[in-house]
Amino acid sequence: MALALRCLRPLPSLLHRSSFAVSRGLPPAPRGCPALLLEGCRQCVQQMLLSRQLATKKAKGKGQSQAKVNISAALVEDIINLEETSEDMQAVIQALKEDFSRNLSVRTSPGALDHITVVTKDGKFPLNQLGQISQKSPQLMIVNMTSFPESTAAAAKALRESGMNLNPEVDGTVIRVPVPKVTREHRESLAKLAKQSTNKSKEALRKVRSKSITQVKKFKNKVSEDTIWLLEKQIQQMADEAATEMDKLLAAKTKELLG
Repeated sequence: MALALRCLRPLPSLLHRSSFAVSRGLPPAPRGCPALLLEGCRQCVQQMLLSRQLATKKAKGKGQSQAKVNISAALVEDIINLEETSEDMQAVIQALKEDFSRNLSVRTSPGALDHITVVTKDGKFPLNQLGQISQKSPQLMIVNMTSFPESTAAAAKALRESGMNLNPEVDGTVIRVPVPKVTREHRESLAKLAKQSTNKSKEALRKVRSKSITQVKKFKNKVSEDTIWLLEKQIQQMADEAATEMDKLLAAKTKELLG
């Protein structure tokens, strides 16, 4: 790989943003390049450093195409870890999925209360670490706070403010939680919460993208301008694809909630 990169150093910018630059071809192989022929040098560029694929995505009625960049992560690992960037973006998507599954359901069950965050003087804790949650009947759940009686009021507040349309009733160290009826208003409220959660996740996604692009720009004086541009475009594509997946998750969840 080092030999191939030495071959590339004398080359001008690998790819240019104009269609003219893309189509005009590469210069002759530089002296000392292991790929002595033009075709060999072109293969060196195309296969070992940057692979740019033109994926035709014609917009309806416009007939326009969109260039798609696909950079080998291994060949730019000294600039940025693209695999790590992808993992960070996928982690944001996974967190959104878990939020939808755990907190946004028309059917309230004991498991739905497990991870409600309770703020106490000692910090923040999931409700199931402070109280024993059980379902006494289809219409009533019980949270027994005997182990942490001092956190009973905080737990009741967390239940009330969970966005799950709960109205807890405190009786000593026992919190009674009536299971709300599934009304149209409740469904619409949950759908709004799903939208809010998605927006928060997209904000987290933008932070991952910005962090990655900032990392790439640190190398603007060490690599070509086109390499920086291609990396930024690749990161933006990754973020766009993640945002599209979030939109699909939201659409499916909204359909589920509204019935």
